Amino acid sequence: MDFDKLAVIILKGVGGEENIAGFTHCATRLRFTLKDEGKADEQTLKQTKGILGIAKSGGQFQLIIGSEVAKAYGAIQGKMKNQGSSDAGADTGNAPKKKRKPTEVLFDFISAVFTPVLPAIIGAGLVKSVLAIAVLCGINTEGSTYYFLNLIGDAPLYFLPVMLAFTGAKKLGCNQFLAVSIAGAMLHPNYAALITDAYTLNFSSFLGIPVTLATYSSSVIPVLLMLIALKYVEAFLEKYLPKMVKFFFKPLLCLIVVAPLTFIVLGPIGFIIGVGISNGLNLLESYVGWLVPTLTGALYPLMITAGMHYGLVPFMMQSIAAKGFETIAGPGNLPSNIAQGAASLAVAVRTRNKDLKQTAFTTGTTAVLGITEPALFAVTLKFKKVLACVMVGGGFGGLYAGIMGTKCFSFCSPGLLSLAAYIGPDGWYNLIHSCISMVIAFAVTFLLVMFWGFEEVPEDTADESGENTADGRSDENAGEASAADGRNHENAGEASAAVGCGRGEEILVSPASGKAVPLSEVPDPTFAQEMLGKGIAICPESNEICSPVNGTVSMVFPTKHAVGLESEDGAEILIHIGLDTVRLDGKYFTAAVKDGQRVQKGDLLITCELDKIKEAGYPTITPVIVTNTDRYTEICTLAEGPVGTGDEILKIQ
Repeated sequence: MDFDKLAVIILKGVGGEENIAGFTHCATRLRFTLKDEGKADEQTLKQTKGILGIAKSGGQFQLIIGSEVAKAYGAIQGKMKNQGSSDAGADTGNAPKKKRKPTEVLFDFISAVFTPVLPAIIGAGLVKSVLAIAVLCGINTEGSTYYFLNLIGDAPLYFLPVMLAFTGAKKLGCNQFLAVSIAGAMLHPNYAALITDAYTLNFSSFLGIPVTLATYSSSVIPVLLMLIALKYVEAFLEKYLPKMVKFFFKPLLCLIVVAPLTFIVLGPIGFIIGVGISNGLNLLESYVGWLVPTLTGALYPLMITAGMHYGLVPFMMQSIAAKGFETIAGPGNLPSNIAQGAASLAVAVRTRNKDLKQTAFTTGTTAVLGITEPALFAVTLKFKKVLACVMVGGGFGGLYAGIMGTKCFSFCSPGLLSLAAYIGPDGWYNLIHSCISMVIAFAVTFLLVMFWGFEEVPEDTADESGENTADGRSDENAGEASAADGRNHENAGEASAAVGCGRGEEILVSPASGKAVPLSEVPDPTFAQEMLGKGIAICPESNEICSPVNGTVSMVFPTKHAVGLESEDGAEILIHIGLDTVRLDGKYFTAAVKDGQRVQKGDLLITCELDKIKEAGYPTITPVIVTNTDRYTEICTLAEGPVGTGDEILKIQ
């Protein structure tokens, strides 16, 4: 994968660097906060090799890349002139304000605040897990090696409020170092010395005002409440303090107002809320311990597609901090991830499509190891039955985990590589039952996909049947992506036989009068770099777009800016009228044919108003692509310069 080229395409596809208000990445996704999502070219991005899908949730425009997302992120940063714009959750500045749902705002905030600290939390969790294994193997727990490793594993969670203060202040637009200073005061050794029992409320006073002494190490909610207060206090002082004294008095007043307010009011409230959440989780665990892992195991794929899984993060961290383990996501997420891998591996076994087989095997392997989004977006969600199999298998595995009371002792991405996170003080019991839940999830899912969930279908009908990718695109857009991907691989032998009959050849004619130019001259890298296949482009001078082959109309896109054809000899053709014209939403286009209709060379397909399309600011250059290029040994251009409708332009053999 050429990540430099991919970076150029992505930057253009999201509307240019100037449209990026915030930019970060997680384990598999590039996460953009765009000033105007309307400027993003979703069609090009969806059709770009290396991008598995698009998701829009929590106010973020997300590109699913897979396990090599860090390389893509680094390449994009290298292409950006303003490196500061890559800050996650950066203030959108002059970005147009648009009304967002409260859930979008919440998940956007949670993602921006918690995602950057996850590497430290996961690393610390695995350190603790390795220590748990070492204890079971007989390591000396009184030795200095154990002491230091334990200290290293405890530090990220202990200082979690400081890290959240930094990321949260960046998201809210506060001064990050003031936020960190106040969070540091909450963890200061002198303050901790006042607390005699971490789980009992102690009392002191500040200026005669009672102060409830609560423990804030490893806490989540108190520091978030502090950040909200800091945001408003800082904004008030910024507005009303005279410029000549602002530099000195703004930080002074922020500290002496927000810090005492945190100790007196906000911190204790957050502490009580945290205790309430922990007690509520304990009740669930006591009375219906099987329920949450079952629901998590079954629904986790859907939560990922909606970005809702980040909503669990604060509760997981709160539970680990309070109890040393969590049962909210880990026990159910583990079998869900394994089910995701099992489904992809089963698809790899079943399919005869070489491209799908390779993708399914690769993403299935990474899913079993703990990274599921590539499998989810590249394989599972393209087939409804396969997704159902994942949910059933994950649900059964989660049910077993819940019944047996399994726990996750550290924050991790559940999979084979993180099984150490399921080793606790009870010896091997928890790990054994976690592994059994994995086996159940894998077996149920794999068998369901093998014998029920996967049907080999021609790729030209796969997306039309409603089996859309999970990035939320509509059936018509998914159809365009599938048309561009190269379809009907299972009939490749028949197609090749038809084309190669007597070493014959097939001739395509021009769909319009105008000027024929090489694809390399198309001002769009998706076409110019032949990502969708080889072909030719026409700069049309007539408003009528006609069929270049004898065959069948496989799809007329609802926006009528593109049409897919399949010739009698098996060639799959995409005619894309203009660039970015999907945004016209069908305006200036009239279809003369419908899906499944037989056509002959020269039959009218689409009538378009070229002058009005140009006036609207869209190029009218029209690529004619052979999307199943890989089935042919040679594709030659037969024309360059002026052509008339029906003139020979391509030879394929």
